[in-house]
Amino acid sequence: MDKPKFASVVFSAFALLFFLGNGLIPISDPVEVNYAMTAKEMLESGDYVSPRIYGNPWFDKPVFFYWEILAAFKFIGITDFAARFFPALMSLLGLFLIYIFAGILYGKRIGIYSVIILGTSLIYWCLSKLIITDTTLFFFMNGTLAAFYLAYSQNKPKLYYLAYLFAGLSVLTKGPVGLAVPGAIILLFLLWDKNIKALLKMKLLSGLALFLLVCAPWYIAMTNLHGDAFIDTFLGVHNYLRATVSEHPKWDVWYYYTGIFFIGAFPWCFAPIAALYRIIKAKDFSLTREQKFLLVWAIFIPVLFQCMATKYPTYSFPAFFPVAILIALFLKDREKLFKWVAIFGFILSVVVISFITVKGEENGHFAGKPIGMYLKDHATKDDVILSMGDYRASIPFYSGKTMYQLDKKEHIEERENKGLDWSKKQVMPFISYDEIPWDKPIYLVVEEHKVREFDKLKNPKEWKLIMTSTEKDKVIWLYKRDNFK
Repeated sequence: MDKPKFASVVFSAFALLFFLGNGLIPISDPVEVNYAMTAKEMLESGDYVSPRIYGNPWFDKPVFFYWEILAAFKFIGITDFAARFFPALMSLLGLFLIYIFAGILYGKRIGIYSVIILGTSLIYWCLSKLIITDTTLFFFMNGTLAAFYLAYSQNKPKLYYLAYLFAGLSVLTKGPVGLAVPGAIILLFLLWDKNIKALLKMKLLSGLALFLLVCAPWYIAMTNLHGDAFIDTFLGVHNYLRATVSEHPKWDVWYYYTGIFFIGAFPWCFAPIAALYRIIKAKDFSLTREQKFLLVWAIFIPVLFQCMATKYPTYSFPAFFPVAILIALFLKDREKLFKWVAIFGFILSVVVISFITVKGEENGHFAGKPIGMYLKDHATKDDVILSMGDYRASIPFYSGKTMYQLDKKEHIEERENKGLDWSKKQVMPFISYDEIPWDKPIYLVVEEHKVREFDKLKNPKEWKLIMTSTEKDKVIWLYKRDNFK
C-alpha cells in the first residue's frame, strides 16, 4: 500500500474510533455536563455572548468551546452525539496538524508515525470522547507553536500570522494561558538557540493586532456586560486561585505530571526512557534545532503546571504533541517494534471504548440520565425537584427541569458571603430545609451517603420510591411525595 493510501486508512480508522458510539455515551457529572448545560442554555436564550448555567452568568471558561457545542446542538440537535461532536472533530484535526508539522520537519514517514503514536496514546483517545475544552485547546495551542517554528525555521514570515491567529483562538478557549504558555516556550527556545533578536522579525505589532482582533471583542463585551463579577470570578477564581490554591489538595504532589505522562502515553511511555538510556550510553548529547524546540515544548508545559497549586490530568495534555514526534524519531529505525505497539494500542482503544459505550447504553453509565429522562416525561411544571447529596447537573440537563440543591440555611448564606473561594463554582439553585414547599408535589433525588438525612425529613413514610439508579458502587434513589394529608 502506498503512503497516501495508508495515510487515508489511518485517518479513517481514527475518525471511526473518535466518532463511533458517541451517541450512546451519556453526558457525565460533574464536569462534562457543565459545558453541555451552558451551551444548551445559551442556545435556548439566544444569547451567544454570555455563557450561562441555571439561568445565571457562568464565568468558568471563555466562550469558544461553548460555541462549538452550541453549533452542534443547533445543527444536529441536543443529543449526546452532538455534545461529543467537536471534541472528536478537534482530536482528528490534532492528528492532521501533527501529520503536517512532523511531515514538513522530518518527512511523511515520521508524520504518519507521529499520528499513530499520538492517536493510540491513552490520554488522546480518551479525551476525544470527553466533553471538555482540552482537544480544542490542544489544536490551537500546538497550532500556535507549529506555525511559529515553521515561520522561524523556514523563513516564511507570513506564517507568524497563523501563529497569532491560533493564539487568539487559544485565549478564547482557555484564557490567558493560551498565550502565556506558547509565548514562554518560544522565548525559552530563542534564548537556547541564541537568537533572541528573532523576536523583532515576528511581526509583533501587526500580529498582536490580529491576536486582539480575534479574542479581545469577547473579553471587552463580557467586561461591559458583567463588570467586576466577570473579572473577579474569571480571572480571580478560575485563573489566580487555580494557580495559588489547590482545588484538590490530595493531588498536589511533586510527581503528579510524571505519573500522568506514563499513564497518558501508554503504550508508548517506554520510549522516552529507552531513548534517554541510549543517549547516555552513547554519550551523544548533540541536538538539532528541531529537537531543541521539541524538547522545550515537551518539558516546559508539565514543569509549569507542576508548579501550580491546582493540578488536573489534562493540564499537561498539549505536551503530548511534541512527545509523539520525539518518540517517532526514536522508533523510526525500529519498524517491527513500532508496528506491534501500534497494533496493541489501537486494539486496546477499541476494546475500552466499546466497553464504555455498551455500559453507557445499558444503564446510563452515569446516574443522571435515567432519572433525568424519567422526570422529563413525568414531572409537571408544578412539581418541585430537590437534590439531597452531590448535585447531578445531568438531571436538569436531560429533564429540562429546574432542580434545587438542599442545604442548611446557614451554609447557603455562608457560601453567598464568601469572597475569592472555590465555593464560587457552586452556582446551582439552592433551597434550605426550612423552605421546602410541603404543599406541592415533590421529587427528591437522594444519594446513598445522604440516607440518614432523608430519614429525618418530614413524614419520610409518605415518600414513594420511583426508581433506583446506580453508578459504579454508588446508589441514587428518586422519590416522590404527593400526599398532603
